[in-house]
Amino acid sequence: MATPGPLRRAYDWTAAHAPWSAWAWRNTALVVASVPVAVPAALALAYTFSNPKHLFKTLAFVLLLCPLLTRLQRSRFWSLTGLDIPKIQWARPWYRWGGLIPRLRAESTWRQYGYHLLVSPLAGIGGVLVVLGWATGAACTFVYAWVWALPVDDRPAGWTEAYVAFTVLGALLLIAMPWFAALVAALDSRAATVLLGPNRAKELERRVEDLAESRAGILDAADLERRRIERDLHDGAQQRLVSLAMNLGIARATLTDLPPEARAVIDEAHREAKEAIEELSSLVRGLHPAVLEDRGLDAAISGIAARAPFPVELTVDLAERPSPTVEAVAYFVVSETLANVAKHARATRCSVLVRRRAQLLTITVSDNGVGGADPAGGTGLLGLRKRVGSVDGTIRINSPHGGPTVITVELPCGL
Repeated sequence: MATPGPLRRAYDWTAAHAPWSAWAWRNTALVVASVPVAVPAALALAYTFSNPKHLFKTLAFVLLLCPLLTRLQRSRFWSLTGLDIPKIQWARPWYRWGGLIPRLRAESTWRQYGYHLLVSPLAGIGGVLVVLGWATGAACTFVYAWVWALPVDDRPAGWTEAYVAFTVLGALLLIAMPWFAALVAALDSRAATVLLGPNRAKELERRVEDLAESRAGILDAADLERRRIERDLHDGAQQRLVSLAMNLGIARATLTDLPPEARAVIDEAHREAKEAIEELSSLVRGLHPAVLEDRGLDAAISGIAARAPFPVELTVDLAERPSPTVEAVAYFVVSETLANVAKHARATRCSVLVRRRAQLLTITVSDNGVGGADPAGGTGLLGLRKRVGSVDGTIRINSPHGGPTVITVELPCGL
């Protein structure tokens, strides 16, 4: 299978800042150089038209020369105009086992084939016309000067009027030839970029697939890193704080003969240790709750709903657990949405519906608050939109003033 090379921007060789003479001769050189490269295909086509029975031989001959002709054409454009047509990388050479059939089936081969059979002969004809146009224009322009330089007795009768017309015609032809050469060069360059290079649409599609895979890998790596930090905090710093709080509690209970100032210091340290444990627990849950990995999305969301300051009606319908990355995004979507409801909506109740159908996980959060939620009015909904977008999900917010607010999130489960 063909593997297109990287997309590279073609050099703009018709830039307006180029001198007119350089622009004209560069286009002329490009179209004239197409003539010898077009000779094999032109001879093959002429031979086919003269004897249609040998059509298969002609096609096989051009197909055999196709790699060489393509290299020559790329070299012509690059050396004369700076136009870089990316090469198409093949998994195996055509002469090796298993390399010829995929190459014959590839659409890039037939695009190159079409260029060499159709565009290249036409470009060669254009090159011949350019050469004839320059030669004819130069001859007609200077014929008046040539006749004028002859002795008076050798000049033909009535030469003045006739040769003036020739001179004007030649001058007009010389003026028109740069534009004709530019037209032929532009059409040839456009056709070569489309037919000889990789298919841009497929290359962009491949790039999108590569980027999607890379992003999925980054998301998985970030999720694994959060889990590692959560385990380190839970098994390390949190356990040390718990041990410290227990020792301070024991000291406060057993050391009853201490001065009041020392007991006050122990009480304060015990209280701050417990507050630090609570803050660290909240931080650990915010990184990646252990219950999400151990018991799944249903149990993790149930814990969020139980800690909410208002009643939450929770419905979870999951026939199959989604991937860890999507599961983590769904958990944080529900957590951040309920936090926004508690902070801004002034709601007295809320409902959360989590349902999976095929490869789509749908989360619907509705409340009876005051409404008016605007993603442009704060960072909460913007962060929620970015988190959902990280896995190619979609979010819809319906929040008229006066309520109710309904937030619908759809997450693909293919990650």
